[in-house]
Amino acid sequence: MTGAGAAGSENDDGEPDDEREPDYRFTLANERTFLAWLRTSLSLLAAGVAVVQLVPSFTIPGARAVTGGLLAALAVVAAASGVLRWRSVETAIRRDRPLPVQRVPWLMAAGLVVLALFGFVLIVLRGVT
Repeated sequence: MTGAGAAGSENDDGEPDDEREPDYRFTLANERTFLAWLRTSLSLLAAGVAVVQLVPSFTIPGARAVTGGLLAALAVVAAASGVLRWRSVETAIRRDRPLPVQRVPWLMAAGLVVLALFGFVLIVLRGVT
């Protein structure tokens, strides 16, 4: 039953040639993760707009625009990577393959660390002046 073209046949790598319908719980869990990425993106975008529109001017000229821009850029990264992650995980689940390695959480964390350090500098400068 391992002949060419047989249902459930395997290629030379020992991986299934065709996709299968996964347990619906895995698909729904993947969808919940995707929605969490979108919520994160919306939160970052809202924070960026709030910084630009509602926060008083900082001691450094243009600091609000830079902070808001970085938050908006992280929002785009979160939304785009959420879609790409959802698709790659869904494909892996359907093909019964290992889940793909994700580097975007590291990028998001690094971006937030940069923003936090920038905020810290702004707070210190405000206290000094």
